[in-house]
Amino acid sequence: MNSIDTVEKDKNSVSVLFVCLGNICRSPTADGVFRTMCQTMNAQKNIEVDSAGTAGWHTGRSPDTRSIAAAKQRGYDLSFLKARQVSPEDFQRFDYVLAMDANNLIDLKKICPSNYTGTLDLFLAFAEQPHDGDVPDPYHGDIDGFDVVLDLVEDGCRGLLADMQKRHGV
Repeated sequence: MNSIDTVEKDKNSVSVLFVCLGNICRSPTADGVFRTMCQTMNAQKNIEVDSAGTAGWHTGRSPDTRSIAAAKQRGYDLSFLKARQVSPEDFQRFDYVLAMDANNLIDLKKICPSNYTGTLDLFLAFAEQPHDGDVPDPYHGDIDGFDVVLDLVEDGCRGLLADMQKRHGV
């Protein structure tokens, strides 16, 4: 899918895959926000970031134009990302596989190999502020939903980066 940042794995490198349903709204938003935060912290060389969807309807497409516009207003670039569908091989590649909502987490658990040793969880489990667990899908709503997604994603990304710094030293 996305322009994937390949890093050489060493003890201080870590990889994260953000997953939503179609990979055109929530997960590419998390991808773009997290990349920017990593660059700001000068951690991008040690962290591989990607996003995918549990469904393949939008494979090869750019993120939703509303996601791109809302992110751009906050200084995040999603324009280079392309949708792809998650695969069982992603569990070999990514240390963190994070679902944007409970339904996608259920779908991920169905394809997760039994020997996966990474973190498979809800993305907002890492948020600094308490949330109900799901990043709502803004696709069928109005533009305000994309701002809500950004608020939640920024919080989750800050918490995730803090977790990675603590656990992996990145």
